[in-house]
Amino acid sequence: MATMPAPHSGPAIDVVNRIRAKLPEMSETMSRIAHLLLEHPDAPLTSSIGELAARAGTSAATVTRFCALIGYSGYVPFRVSIATDLGRRSSRVSWKTDIGRAFGPLDSASDVLSTLVNAHTRSIRETAASMDLPVMKSISKRIADCRHLDIYGVGGGATLALELQSRLYRIGIDSHHWSEVHAGLASAAIQDSDCVAIGISNTGRTEETIQMLRQAKKSGALTIAISNNPTSPLSTIADVKVVTSAYEQFLQPDDLSAKHVQLLVLDLLYLLVAQENFDRTTANLARSASAVASHRRPHRRSADAVRSDISQVSGRRSLHTMEKEDL
Repeated sequence: MATMPAPHSGPAIDVVNRIRAKLPEMSETMSRIAHLLLEHPDAPLTSSIGELAARAGTSAATVTRFCALIGYSGYVPFRVSIATDLGRRSSRVSWKTDIGRAFGPLDSASDVLSTLVNAHTRSIRETAASMDLPVMKSISKRIADCRHLDIYGVGGGATLALELQSRLYRIGIDSHHWSEVHAGLASAAIQDSDCVAIGISNTGRTEETIQMLRQAKKSGALTIAISNNPTSPLSTIADVKVVTSAYEQFLQPDDLSAKHVQLLVLDLLYLLVAQENFDRTTANLARSASAVASHRRPHRRSADAVRSDISQVSGRRSLHTMEKEDL
């Protein structure tokens, strides 16, 4: 199997995103630190490690372990990251305004819309900023040249898996999506080094998706994880991980902002694959469009538009007649 380039770290994932991604795995003690930081994001800038520990009702050693859990080598790098992050947001009103907040029953429709736009836009921008494009190009080449592509997803991930499969299949990639674990495992078991397998899971902890991707890797396929958690079980077992960025869990457990950033990744992947063999892509798209053309209603202008055109033409003719009479 060809060797994929090792993904570089790229821009750091935002501190709040790291904390929220790891929050379900935290002990009660570490959870107190997390909630303190989410409520007071600038606390580390004005507090020593001992002072922060005291405010959270824990020890300095626990704060150090907390920093390691969310991906920092110590308290100082953690403080630097927060300072950098808050500096980028200096024009914002506050941390909560920037990342959005949980919805309440009395929120106005305009507040709900504004919160969604802020969160979704930010998630897309952060995902784009942290994207390792050389790795994405390498993945797309492997997909374009592979014997077979499996895409695994359960629940919301199944919808995304189907979307990617149908688009790639249309441009000539032998691809299948699997949401039922028995069928997916059977397909994964017969893959080899000429195959590629993709697992899609927002949390990266969906057991069925993990099992199918693990089996595909055992069979020799190149395995790719697309999730919002870089240290999740799904990301850990994959040869290559593509990390998306979703900030606010508005509507647990199925936050649509997570779907939007995953769709961005899938759309980019599809277009990069299409570029790999552009002649094949365009020929297949033309043939498939022709095949379904008879099932689409032709574009027809509305009756009102037609009447408006007739009225305008009649008016111009009347004016022309008047002009002739004046002559």
